[in-house]
Amino acid sequence: MANIIDIFKEITAIPRCSGTHEPFIKYMQNLSTKLGYICLVDDYKNILCKKENSTAKLAFQSHYDIVCLSDNCVPQIVQNDDILSAVDSTLGSDNGIGCSYMIALMYENYDGEFLFTSDEEIGLIGANNLQLPLNAPYMLNLDSEEEGEICIGCAGGVDIFGENSNKKIIPNIDNLDLYEISISKLQGGHSGVDIDKNIPNGIKLIAQTIKECDGKLLDINGGERINSIPVNVKAIIASKSTPVASHENMIIEKIDTKSEHLNIFDEKIIDFIYDFENGVRAMNEELKVVQNSINLAIIKTGIDGIKIELSARSMDNVELNNLKNETVKMLENYNFKVTTNGKYPAWKPDINEFTSKVLEIYKKFNKNASLQAIHAGLECAIFKDKYSHIKVASIGPTIKFPHSRKEQVSIKSVENVYKVIKEITEII
Repeated sequence: MANIIDIFKEITAIPRCSGTHEPFIKYMQNLSTKLGYICLVDDYKNILCKKENSTAKLAFQSHYDIVCLSDNCVPQIVQNDDILSAVDSTLGSDNGIGCSYMIALMYENYDGEFLFTSDEEIGLIGANNLQLPLNAPYMLNLDSEEEGEICIGCAGGVDIFGENSNKKIIPNIDNLDLYEISISKLQGGHSGVDIDKNIPNGIKLIAQTIKECDGKLLDINGGERINSIPVNVKAIIASKSTPVASHENMIIEKIDTKSEHLNIFDEKIIDFIYDFENGVRAMNEELKVVQNSINLAIIKTGIDGIKIELSARSMDNVELNNLKNETVKMLENYNFKVTTNGKYPAWKPDINEFTSKVLEIYKKFNKNASLQAIHAGLECAIFKDKYSHIKVASIGPTIKFPHSRKEQVSIKSVENVYKVIKEITEII
């Protein structure tokens, strides 16, 4: 069983930030040749490994990219008894553990379809554009993050992009002082599964400070990924009064230089962020999960204006569309030009012979195992849409604080889930 952890450590040393493909592709090509599998790669860098004359009934699927909070990050794993974490970065257990399960099954010469998808973390790009053939009638996705839960439904998502280009140069007749406001090392987290955990949003906190001192916005940049709660934000403002920190991690520094003129942005930018209802919008009491949510994820100052990026999620496609339209209208009312990008549909919970069998098998190892739906985007929804014949379920070990510096996974949980996976391979 330690083999799984060894595999995970091995692939974690391979650069796998979203957008980085070739090192892992080369690794899988070499491994497939060694183990007697063919390895297919499509134009979007998805990887499919299978036996040449496969009669597989079961496909396994994980995405191989990881969330990186800094460019070109390769996590440095720390093992403390049962817990794996990383030094000042995400761990990459999402979805490195899933990939490790699949590689372990390949070492055991299992006749399955092993699909490693690309760029899930930046918009499910690989899954949305998959060009590889899947023939198996059943699929086990390995991207869930709670041991004992079998996911059979997930939220749909849409990305919303706004740009406000209103700026002007004004004389500094009020002799306003310049301040740099920064915040860093917030907890961060996944904007889906962690959205109900009261994790502070760095962009919202900085907007609060600017609003409360009636500051004029000159520059602002923050956020890491559109599916993460923003951790690091920095702004430059002009203000008559000294800004007051809205969080213990916030640093406010007065800039010594004075400026006779100020290049300021539209006040409605800060007004929007301050007024915007970030986070959970509605709960689903039946499923005991967040129904609707939205996260203000990224803000950037560019040559032409300030851009913001938001990620909306819902367990229902109609409600997702309503949330999108409501947000677009609000942005437009605050002088933003808006575009949207629909990433993936909601996956309506589906109980069938496959999900029932997975539950039956799981209960042999965990009597409390249950069928669940999660408030996050899973590639399963796309596969259900692309391949109508496939029955899908999703499982995985307990991963705490994914997409954050606190990300960790239990070795025991990893091993427990692999026992379930092995049993599934023997019965399906």
